[in-house]
Amino acid sequence: MILISENITADIDPFLPTNEQEPIFILTDTNTEIYCLPLLKTHPRLSNAHVITIPSGDEHKNLNSLTEVWHYLSDNGATRHSLLINLGGGMITDMGGFAAATFKRGMDFINIPTTLLGAIDAATGGKTGINYLGFKNEIGAFAPAKAVIINSRFFETLDMPNLLSGFAEMVKHALIADSDLLQKTLSFDLDNIDYKALLHLTKTNLDIKAKIVAEDPHELGIRKALNFGHTFGHAFETLSYQTREPMLHGYAVIWGLVCELYLSYTQLHLPQKTVMDVLYFAKENYGTFPFSCKQYDALFELMKHDKKNEAQEINFTLLSDVGHVEINQKTTKEAIFETLDWLQSM
Repeated sequence: MILISENITADIDPFLPTNEQEPIFILTDTNTEIYCLPLLKTHPRLSNAHVITIPSGDEHKNLNSLTEVWHYLSDNGATRHSLLINLGGGMITDMGGFAAATFKRGMDFINIPTTLLGAIDAATGGKTGINYLGFKNEIGAFAPAKAVIINSRFFETLDMPNLLSGFAEMVKHALIADSDLLQKTLSFDLDNIDYKALLHLTKTNLDIKAKIVAEDPHELGIRKALNFGHTFGHAFETLSYQTREPMLHGYAVIWGLVCELYLSYTQLHLPQKTVMDVLYFAKENYGTFPFSCKQYDALFELMKHDKKNEAQEINFTLLSDVGHVEINQKTTKEAIFETLDWLQSM
């Protein structure tokens, strides 16, 4: 269940354990503990909830942090009937969901995303996991949250880079949905943000995602549409961490979208205007593409680990037009390098 909430302390009530003696746990990071946890703590039943805090940053979405969460749950009396509330961005909801899904073979969890990216991407759809051996979301499971509660009040605490990180996923949803939504998304006033309008746009995005997830919950077919931009994007993000110049997820995704739009143009005759519209939006809001030709081979090797791949072939989701998704598309190493060359030249 996805709930757009104006009063989170009231709306969370129906999802708390009916047995008031059952412990409740809240997973936060060092940022959300300061800026977001105090609001939840005003709820009488959450004032004494167990709080697990891990360092912020995607580099901490790893096995060591996951083990700390499991240890804390075990040491503080968690049972299969307890509740874990994941309060944070995508790193927290991904890892917290996986911790809950695997602890005692599964306990209930609620996601309360505090970032736009978390609301649009990680907190919904039932994907959970951690990074492993340097690869993004390499270990995980499909496990739906008992509820996802979204309150735009948290979005107002975001700096512009983190807001833009979430907005990139909105661009993706618009591209796989329809041209009217794409035009509305690309023209959204990011210099003077109307948070009510942003929440409405968020709801539209969640409806698109929910429809696709309901049709294909385990990503065997059409759900791969949601990976548009992410074959390149995950490679960009992973390499940024390997080179110790970490890139926000949405910044990697926006450049991944541009690359996969170009592939869609060259392979499936996507209108060139769509490619250029998104390229212009990316350059205007996200800066310049941060990789060089010396890193092409490393990026290609990372793409070979993408979870959509089959039989050792890199598997892309592409578009023949806005709203017309073509899954399971193959290409060559030469075409991938040509795409990167094109982006470097723009």
